Amino acid sequence: MEANRVRQILIAGLLLGTLLLAFFPVDPQMSTEVIFDDEVSQLRKSDGIGTESSESLVLRITHDDGGGLMHPISRVQELLSIEKEALNGDNPDTAWHTDVTTLDRIQSPFTLWEEAFASRNRSLAEAGGWNDVLQPELEEGWCGMNATDEESFAFEATLLLLPNEADLGVACPSMPGQYPHQPPISNELLWMVWIGNNQSNTNWSELEVWANQLSESTNFTFEGVGVNMLFAKSKTLAESELKGVMLPLAILLVSALCIGLRDPLVAVVTLGSATLVVGAEMGIMSMFGYTFSVIDGIAVPIIMGVAVDGAFWYCRSSHDVEKVRKMLFVAMLTTIAAVSLALFSPLRAQRSLALVMVIGIFLDWLITRYVLEDFYMSRKKVETSLPITGDVLSKPVFTALWPALLLLLAGIAFIAPSGVDVLDIHQFLPEDDQELAELRQLQDEYILASSTDVWILVDAKGDSSEEYRNLLSFQERLRHHPSIISLDTGVSQTKLMIGIPDSRDSNATLDQVLTASSLDSLMVKDPRLQADGETYAVVLVVYLDGQNTDAALAFNDDVQTLLSDMNVSGDIGGNLVVGAESAHSFEKSRMTQIFGAGLAVFFVAFYVLRSPEKALRIAVGTVVVGAAVDGMASMFGGRGVGSAPAVLLGMGFAADYLSHSSSSDHAPTSNDHAARWWAAFTSMCVFILIAFTKFPPSSETGRLLTLSIFFSVLLATSLSMYQIHSEEEE
Repeated sequence: MEANRVRQILIAGLLLGTLLLAFFPVDPQMSTEVIFDDEVSQLRKSDGIGTESSESLVLRITHDDGGGLMHPISRVQELLSIEKEALNGDNPDTAWHTDVTTLDRIQSPFTLWEEAFASRNRSLAEAGGWNDVLQPELEEGWCGMNATDEESFAFEATLLLLPNEADLGVACPSMPGQYPHQPPISNELLWMVWIGNNQSNTNWSELEVWANQLSESTNFTFEGVGVNMLFAKSKTLAESELKGVMLPLAILLVSALCIGLRDPLVAVVTLGSATLVVGAEMGIMSMFGYTFSVIDGIAVPIIMGVAVDGAFWYCRSSHDVEKVRKMLFVAMLTTIAAVSLALFSPLRAQRSLALVMVIGIFLDWLITRYVLEDFYMSRKKVETSLPITGDVLSKPVFTALWPALLLLLAGIAFIAPSGVDVLDIHQFLPEDDQELAELRQLQDEYILASSTDVWILVDAKGDSSEEYRNLLSFQERLRHHPSIISLDTGVSQTKLMIGIPDSRDSNATLDQVLTASSLDSLMVKDPRLQADGETYAVVLVVYLDGQNTDAALAFNDDVQTLLSDMNVSGDIGGNLVVGAESAHSFEKSRMTQIFGAGLAVFFVAFYVLRSPEKALRIAVGTVVVGAAVDGMASMFGGRGVGSAPAVLLGMGFAADYLSHSSSSDHAPTSNDHAARWWAAFTSMCVFILIAFTKFPPSSETGRLLTLSIFFSVLLATSLSMYQIHSEEEE
């Protein structure tokens, strides 16, 4: 009666959890925020009073006739009008199209040009021609020593939002070939757009929908471009791939289970229970507000693959029910022990995937043990099971197979190249994707696309004149760093850096200066961070070469050293810097993580089996498989965000299969080998299918896990024979 009640409770829980998906649907995200942690970006979004609370996206704009955007001046005024209409929502043809997300801000070069001319009492919006705003001439233009703040911001925007080959004209007449009586000239430009209003589940693809709406209703073509839009595309690709693979996956699993188990009913029930486990887990976690990444979708086929083990061991092996219970319990604990090490990874995506995996693996075991066990045993067919005799086990080929395989796998790890790829968009789209080629073209044409913004948070009290002066001193030393992009105007070199304005008043405080300042930069309106209305820090923004990872790492180290030397507390953020540092940290810790997982597996196995020899064999095999999979990842194209979780998942499978072998107390039989190999074959079928998808993390994980299962089942088979032979000798 008690067993029936537990079974009913578990089934009801699974069904209820799955039904929750109707009310709390899963909306997996794909952005740098779900891949790694950037504390500076999180703080500036939560506490910034002038920094944006949402990510910036980029629109490229051209005229429908392919001509210039600055001549006649009416085209500039038309784009200014479109921008204002979009923000005000006055015109339904140009207004933001959905209430699900919000349009927070648009930053175009023309808006800052208008403010630059207004600082000289000239109006771009009301001008009948360019002479109305360019005469009398501004000899120094917007990059001169006497330029107003608004003109400096306009110069900055012109450099970043117009192509590199554009004529700068009045933006910087001191540069060769540029004249103050001409406006900047280009056939295209960029808008920076902020959407989301600090929503963690912002759908960046909404920008593309709005861009199409603007293109249809105006004389201009709007196109979403840049890295963030490619992340949106990678999300769409991953979701479509996952949906597209589910039906073939189900057919493949049912077919493999039917052939291996020779019982279609068991196959359907096993697959159905695995589907309920996945649905219930997603529904319950979504109800509690958990943000899934697209990478977490890799866990779905893995959880379903793990679920088949119980069916084969209960229905096909020669073990009785108590022995199978112990084997599956040990396998569950050691697998979770291996995977759980990823919960301490420097990569947020790896921690998230590990959490989903741990919960799924535990639920798989729980349902197999307390819901399906009686059903499996009732469907078990009594078959002749031939034990493998001691004579066979004594043959040199079998006694040497276990250590030989260990040495072979260790050799793979030893010869594999070192290094970890930096986390970027190239790891989330196929190499031959056309839009990656377009991104490279964009990076060649625009400083904004080829550079990367780095945010430096410096602690400084808003009411302290001393800390304000220290901040200015830090900023001045930082400005001379060679990694910051520098533009030669012909008269001076301008560093692409958004800093804090200087004040001649020695008693001025940070709050006083910034409150009186008209700072309205491209990226920052007000750099202060505040808590309870009091300023506690500011953010400085610099631009680095977005293609130079080594320079980003060196810059990060130099800034940390400068903060320490000047006795200033702070931190550094930004996609390239944090991504490079995360990859660097993972490179340093990956072997420690592998050995740590092996150590965790040893202690768990020893606690359950009470045998240090068996626990050590499981742990050693698990570590060797992890190291080999890590080496294969490097050989396949480089360690990255896709290979990082695959290594620990591979170790989880190794711990699973090795635990089956080590927890056995009799000579292996033909049925035992059939159960082990059919379970492995069924799981490998799943990952072979995943390996042919186009989403790189999925395909890479599929390849690596196929190999890890193959390595694991080979080791487990050799261990089962080696172990019995060793015990017979003892």
